[in-house]
Amino acid sequence: MDSDSAESFAAELRRHGVRDVLSDGTTRAAYSSDASLFRVRPLVVARPRDAEEVAAALAVCHREGVPLTSRGGGTSVAGNAVGTGVVLDFSRQMNRVLAIDPDARTATVEPGTVQVALQQAAAAHGLRFGPDPSTFTRCTIGGMIGNNACGSRTLGYGRTSDNVRGLRVLTGTGEPLRLGAAEDSSTPSASPALAALRDVTGAGLATIRTEFGRFGRQVSGYALEHLLPEHGFDVTRMLVGSEGTLAVATEATVRLVTEPAQRVLVVLGFPDIASAGDAAPSLLEFSPTACEGIDRRIVDVVRDRRGPDAVPPLPDGAAWLFVEVVGDDLDEAMTQARQVGRACAAVDSLVVTDTARAASLWRIRADGAGLAGRSPAGLPAHAGWEDAAVPPARLGDYLRDFDALMTEYEVTGVPYGHFADGCVHVRIDLPLERPGGTGVYRDFMIAAAKLVARYGGSLSGEHGDGRARSELLPLMYSPDALELFAAVKRTFDPDNILNPGVLVDPRPIDADLRVPAAPAVRRDLAFAYHHDDGDFTQAVHRCTGVGKCRADNTATGGVMCPSYLATREEKDSTRGRARVLQEMINGSAVTEGWRSPEVHEALDLCLSCKGCASDCPTGVDMAAYKAEMLHQSYRGRLRPAAHYTLGRLPRWARIASRAPGLINAAMRIPGIGPLALSAAGVDKRRTVPAFATRTFRSWFSQTEHERVTTGDPVLLFVDSFTNYFTPEVGQATVRVLEAAGYRPRLTGTQQCCALTWISTGQLDAAKKILGRTVDALSEHAAAGLPIVGIEPSCTGVLRSDAAELLGRKVARPVAENTRTLAELLDDRGWEPPSLEGKDVVAQPHCHHHAVMGWGQDARLLEKAGARVQRLGGCCGLAGNFGVEKGHYDVSVAVAEQQLLPAVRAAGADTTILADGYSCRTQLSDLTDRRGEHLAQLLAARLDRIT
Repeated sequence: MDSDSAESFAAELRRHGVRDVLSDGTTRAAYSSDASLFRVRPLVVARPRDAEEVAAALAVCHREGVPLTSRGGGTSVAGNAVGTGVVLDFSRQMNRVLAIDPDARTATVEPGTVQVALQQAAAAHGLRFGPDPSTFTRCTIGGMIGNNACGSRTLGYGRTSDNVRGLRVLTGTGEPLRLGAAEDSSTPSASPALAALRDVTGAGLATIRTEFGRFGRQVSGYALEHLLPEHGFDVTRMLVGSEGTLAVATEATVRLVTEPAQRVLVVLGFPDIASAGDAAPSLLEFSPTACEGIDRRIVDVVRDRRGPDAVPPLPDGAAWLFVEVVGDDLDEAMTQARQVGRACAAVDSLVVTDTARAASLWRIRADGAGLAGRSPAGLPAHAGWEDAAVPPARLGDYLRDFDALMTEYEVTGVPYGHFADGCVHVRIDLPLERPGGTGVYRDFMIAAAKLVARYGGSLSGEHGDGRARSELLPLMYSPDALELFAAVKRTFDPDNILNPGVLVDPRPIDADLRVPAAPAVRRDLAFAYHHDDGDFTQAVHRCTGVGKCRADNTATGGVMCPSYLATREEKDSTRGRARVLQEMINGSAVTEGWRSPEVHEALDLCLSCKGCASDCPTGVDMAAYKAEMLHQSYRGRLRPAAHYTLGRLPRWARIASRAPGLINAAMRIPGIGPLALSAAGVDKRRTVPAFATRTFRSWFSQTEHERVTTGDPVLLFVDSFTNYFTPEVGQATVRVLEAAGYRPRLTGTQQCCALTWISTGQLDAAKKILGRTVDALSEHAAAGLPIVGIEPSCTGVLRSDAAELLGRKVARPVAENTRTLAELLDDRGWEPPSLEGKDVVAQPHCHHHAVMGWGQDARLLEKAGARVQRLGGCCGLAGNFGVEKGHYDVSVAVAEQQLLPAVRAAGADTTILADGYSCRTQLSDLTDRRGEHLAQLLAARLDRIT
């Protein structure tokens, strides 16, 4: 439907009391996909505040014949959370933990409650919700109920269906039901839907008893086994896993369990993944809470994406089982762990008791869905055949046959999964983007379904069937079973309003695929997109939709995605932006290409922090995509004022350096400063930074005779911020380098990395400026001189963006020789001056975190004896972002996530460590504290010693 139809229907919903309805093109594009392969553009997105609004939306949809799809965190990989009509996003407002009953060990929640929020609330009582999918930081309880989510610890805590005690739901006709723990009048005799359901069940008892509930991970279809008389006609558990096709949940009561006193991880090594699958069932006798399988393919992906240190040492082997055992104390858990280590034919084993080391190993598994988005062959790997399961005793043989099937179709993937449950996850590099690829996809899916059926397995073992597998259900179930599904659907949703196209009367598995609809974009691009074969389409389709950008990653030092955390709008997440760009490439809805209003709206609040480049499991680099978009949009056109001022700041700074006192004085004249800021496209609440009265390069030249003339030569890359605004940072860097036995040198003339041109999309100019800089540095790199960056963002350009803009061959020598100060000193083994007793609040620059990593900075400070509180997240200024008009409020909201609370809590003697010029500027604008560069912190202690 067109935008007029969307707005008309949105108005109808508002008239009936649904207050938060979005019908704009940007939102509809952002919600066009979930974490699946499918693209289905909704008519509108509604974000209900309460059950009454849900009922109102359902009533309007029922009357108008418009489909309604329930959505939680949008992390469903089977296409369960996309629809052509109304998408109800529960995560925005119906996201509260309503009650915790520690005596009954239950919690009552709204469906949009994020799982980690429930865990935090339950932890106060020593309890937890058992199921733990890898997306626990952003998936919702309602979404978990929709697809019967399980996670790694199903062996210990069961599936979601084992942990739901009661539901409040609305059927497709609007009938309210209170089920399970909340049951009142909803007995079969009082409820038309339940009475009809009992009749359907009674007529199909033989089929249900022979085809359903055969093993724990049989998730495909409806879980009709719970309706058997011997199971108490448990409608609550039957609705779990029905994928929003039968009812809309508005409240859930779930079971809580106690945390074990001790957890111990046992890692077992095997020669291959099938051998690990053979061994997994034998470990069940030790009552593990988890038994997960991976092999070298996923380990290689982690090392390739995150470096050789990203994977802790593993036992010998090419495949591994991660087995978790628990106990009331460490001795009991260790006894279990030793028995596990001896129980099977593992070639090697390792017992891990250190929680940090265990967490780093589990992180490999937790990020599997995202990391597996690139196949071992380096190609895009897709969901679809994603989580099949077989009876655990048959897993090893199934894995052998499945590997043979992939070989037959000449595709590869990275399998991993819940091996003691018989469940295998995998994304496969099926050639969807190539001519005929859709046919290959369909043929492979049918062959894989037949294989799993031959093993008595389930098409889905965790994520539901959705659009990806519903059409294949006849390969698993008999006609009688399929007719039971249809009868149950008619009972709850006779008019097919709820999530049509899923489970009953399904859409074809190769309909609505997102990737084949997107043509390649290779011509006239500014960036090379080396990792994506030069294809912008492939780059933006890196986003698999697992939604890590919607989680608060800051507590663990992450950055992504600061604007989403500030606004909580899907369009402001990395995933939402990727979806809008995908819709731009598709061209059927976002129709004006690079200049589309939807694209500019979605990318406007991207801080270009590059956090996603490292934090996103698939390596989406939204900062590069935004720069490309701005470059393409404004090529040959008039640009916003900020592009000419902030985007060319180094050029203006060079001019101002000829008379800095005059410029500074002029900016202090009442009215002049704010007027100049406004004309420059800068928010009037920002301050005008003062130009240094003497540039760093002038200081270096004038004091050269005073400095040491011995030591190992090192080239200091002097960025524009250091040279023209904060020469004291450069001076401190020189002091530290000399103390470490180096003799700093400078290039003959001032050079620039062109960062401000890059971030504003002035990429033709950026290439010229950066090209001159790389040329000037290359002769030093060829001589083997280390090149030390002072400003993290500029250092990051030399290490990363230069190769994308200038080519790898040209940029590689400089990139390989460019170091941060901490990297150079740490690699040298330099003993820093003592910082014993010194409290430090550290705000790593986003580009430092994303491109270089902050690990060696942390090691250097630890070696010096400092007490360091490392902050995650972004400072909020992010170069020109927080300075531009229209961004101030979001900039401050981002700073409030980590930086400002930490600074307010810091003692007067605490050092606020901020290497980035933008971070220090944000501090001076928003607080009465000043940030210090690492070089300044070290140099001050060196000066005390001398």
